[in-house]
This record gives sequence, C-alpha cells and structure tokens, in this order.
Amino acid sequence: MSDLVTGDAVVLGLRPARLPSRGLAILLDLAVYVTGYVLISVGLTMATASLDEAAQAAVAVAGFLLFLVGVPIAVETLSHGRSLGKLACGLRVVRDDGGPIRFRHALVRGAMGIVELILTFGSIACIASLVSARGRRLGDVFAGTLVVRERVPGTQVMPVPPPPPWLAGRFTGLDLSAVPDGLWLAIRQYLTRMNQLDPQVGAAMAVRLADDLVARTGAPPPAGVPAAAFLMAVVHERQSRDAARAFRPSAGGPSSGFAPGPAPVPVPGPVPGPVVAPVPYVAPAPVAPAAAPRAGGFAPPA
Repeated sequence: MSDLVTGDAVVLGLRPARLPSRGLAILLDLAVYVTGYVLISVGLTMATASLDEAAQAAVAVAGFLLFLVGVPIAVETLSHGRSLGKLACGLRVVRDDGGPIRFRHALVRGAMGIVELILTFGSIACIASLVSARGRRLGDVFAGTLVVRERVPGTQVMPVPPPPPWLAGRFTGLDLSAVPDGLWLAIRQYLTRMNQLDPQVGAAMAVRLADDLVARTGAPPPAGVPAAAFLMAVVHERQSRDAARAFRPSAGGPSSGFAPGPAPVPVPGPVPGPVVAPVPYVAPAPVAPAAAPRAGGFAPPA
C-alpha cells in the first residue's frame, strides 16, 4: 500500500490480490489453455500420424511448451499483465513499483509457473502465497512483480464538518507546508468520527492533535477557540487552498479559454505643486521583545 495522501487526506494505494482471487484466475486461465492444448493436440496427432514415434514425441513436447508456457507469457506481455482469468477477476500483474510488466517479467513468471502450478499442482504456489505478506508466489518474487486488484470496491469518504462561521477566513495566512500527511490523515479521521467517540476521549484527542498542529505551523493557538473547531477551520483552509490551486486559470496562456479584457485606461497623475523640504527621519525607540508563545495552548478537558 502506498503512502500517497491527497488534499482531502485520503490514502491512495494498490491492494495486493489474495489467494482465493488469484487461484480462481489461475483456474480460468488453465481451463482456457488446456482446452486449446487438447484441441491442437488432436489436430497434431492426426496430422503427424504418418511420422515415426520420435517425431510425434517432439511435436507433442513442442505443442506442450507452446500452449502451456509460450502462450501465457505472450498474453501477459501483450496485455501488460492482464490474462483472461485476471481480467475476469479484476486482477493485474504489475512491477514492484506499480509499473506495467515487460517480457522478462512474464518470462520469469511463466518459467517458475511450470514448477509451481503444473508439476506440483499449485501446492508450492499456495504455500508461498500464504507465507508472503503481499500474497506473492515464487514467480512473483524472482520476477519482481505483484498481482494487484484493479476493481476495488468504492468506499464512501465522509466529509469533514464545516467550521463555525466566525472562524471563516481566519487562518488564511497560516503556513501549512510543514504539516506532514500523517497528521492531516489523523485529523481528518478524528473529525469524521468525533461524534462516535466518548466526549472526554474525543476532547482529549482534539487537544493533542491541535497541539501537534500548532507545533508544526509555528503559530500561537488562538485564544478562546475550541480545539475541535480549530482543527475544522485549518482543514477547511487547506482544502480551499488545494481547490484554488487546482482550478486557478493559467495567466496569459493561449489555452486558458478566456478572451483578453480591455486595455486599462491610463489615469492622469497628480499636478506638480510647490517643492516641500523633506522632513528628517527620526529612529523609533527600541521596544523590548515579547515572550515567545508556547507550542501548545489548548487546555485539556476537565
């Protein structure tokens, strides 16, 4: 699973396929390949009936390697990891970095599949998939690949509660560049579930998250603002910035789709008057520096 977090604090990632779905996809593939192999074998047997036994054995071995090894490798290479069985089960073979596989990846997986899937009837593949944390068989380990789920059931993303109206636009100048994605995700998960928590526990969590956020932003906590309302307002501010950045039109670009506006009308400058002697500058008296604010400031609940 990747650690990419969007502006709405939603984690994105690839889900590895588990043994049941992978086993079903392999069974579908084997059914198609074995059916084709049997039909071709019957045709080759009838075509090579006049040859000697050595030639017939050579043709049989060549047909076996072609349909049970060569065809799966060619299908995975050309379809970028989507065989018929994987396509039916919503699976796909990708590299460890998430990219599409190539011929060498499919070749290693197909060569190891002879031992794992055919010669041992899938027992080695099942054991390796159960032991692996990501459900990989030996062919995936040696090839550096991973079978992932493409059709993931959609999960409903709960919206963050809006902040109080009197906090709207109050944190427009807050620096949020140092806030990590993990903290954003924790804040969002708390805000979407705070009504389901015990009041005392939820208030303590809000205070802790607010103190962490204040420590990251370097700004003092606002006086009299509850911790939960402060978190709502800051998350809303970040989402507003992300939305404004995403929908900001390109300045002066030919593809922006907006016609240029009228030229600005020149405004006449002030009429020159008599020259006045400059007033000498007097430096202000030094002011004692104020005490540095604390990183926290939110009082825990009673």
